[in-house]
Amino acid sequence: MPAKLPVEYSRIDEFALITLNRPEALNALSVQVVKDIGAAIDEAAASDARAILITGAGEKAFCAGADISEFMGRNIVEAMAATELGQNTFAKLDSLTIPSLAVINGYALGGGLELATACTLRVATSNANLGVPEIKLGLIPGYGGTQRLPRLVGQGRALDMVMTGRMVGAEEALSMGLINRIVEAPAVDGAIAYAREFAGYSLPVLRYGREAVMRADQSALTEGFQIERDLNTLAFQGEDSTEGATAFLEKRAPNFKDR
Repeated sequence: MPAKLPVEYSRIDEFALITLNRPEALNALSVQVVKDIGAAIDEAAASDARAILITGAGEKAFCAGADISEFMGRNIVEAMAATELGQNTFAKLDSLTIPSLAVINGYALGGGLELATACTLRVATSNANLGVPEIKLGLIPGYGGTQRLPRLVGQGRALDMVMTGRMVGAEEALSMGLINRIVEAPAVDGAIAYAREFAGYSLPVLRYGREAVMRADQSALTEGFQIERDLNTLAFQGEDSTEGATAFLEKRAPNFKDR
């Protein structure tokens, strides 16, 4: 019988599925698991998948954060290297040509929530609990949480979560913009239904829209208008824009070719 992999890569129809597969450890992030996540993201990027879904095995946790026993005793060089590995791995999701969707079932804490916030969108089951409790360990988030969290929920809410270490449930996470939808278990089924709402559109145009919105937080308003103008112009040059307009006028569903 083959050994169980801590990170599994599979396909469900047009979607790539990355599953953190350490349910006995609440799918905690060891250095090797982070590396395996990076390899799985690369595999999905090289495939013909139209979106990536990331979830955790079992019913208790998406990912409960870092493997605490592993980082005890790290020196400053090792600590910085581990932080850079996590940041660089999760940042792979920013540059993908396809969207990513975190499927949160249960706890998403620390590095687990940082992985989720690195995804394009997030869904969660009603029993989900999300937080960045690093302050309770004498630490702060290190895999991008202090940067992505305020971009999603605002500075005040992010400071509240980072400085108190408190968890928020699914309803509160939805109301504050931390997740996009609450889905019923099994969570992957609900996530696929959500992903099918956008995965059939033109992938280049989806990327333009995502890039324009994400760069809004990093740009002055006038610069943001220029970014939107340029990306909108690029979209107009594609064959899919002609197909979309033609299909609308002909009262039929468009047949996008990702061109």
